[in-house]
Amino acid sequence: MAPRILLARHGQTAWSQLGKHTGRTDVPLLEEGKQGAKLLGERLARDPWKGLPGLEVRTSPLVRASESCDLAGFGARAEPWDALLEWDYGEYEGMTPAEIQAVRPGWLIWRDGVPGGESVADVSARADEVVAWARAAERDVLVFAHGHILRTLAARWLGFDASFGARIRLEPTSLSVLGWAYGAPALERWNDTGHLDADPLPRG
Repeated sequence: MAPRILLARHGQTAWSQLGKHTGRTDVPLLEEGKQGAKLLGERLARDPWKGLPGLEVRTSPLVRASESCDLAGFGARAEPWDALLEWDYGEYEGMTPAEIQAVRPGWLIWRDGVPGGESVADVSARADEVVAWARAAERDVLVFAHGHILRTLAARWLGFDASFGARIRLEPTSLSVLGWAYGAPALERWNDTGHLDADPLPRG
């Protein structure tokens, strides 16, 4: 069977809860985010995943992703990889979409990129690197990363321009699977947060 790539978005942070663009700022997880990462790990330890023995794991080196990976039980197996870093938001780092629209009406990151940060082509090239690695693997792989880079990764896996990422929302601590259907790349699972249903903490 052709290898798939399992995507885990990091847990909730104060900035993600407020809708702030969180690129390279190393914002820590909230307690809610830590609990969500543990619940994700518990889910992957059960059938049909059974802890994904022997699976190669990579993570963004930023703490919100690497800590999510560790809390989910994969830290000892994970290799940090800069290709999984979040979009560099440049001058828009820490701003909400409304704040950006106030200074640049009509702005869309999937089309316009960001001043002083990465272009759409830059992020797409990093996503292509991850896709190539995953498809060359002998079996499924697992990555822990961030919303925009994972949405770009999904778009490129499917053979679409990175701008397709604008059409697929991705929640914190979600689980997604990029696989195959009829011999072609496909979304097997997307933005699945079923493991959070048992979370006693409120989610924003």
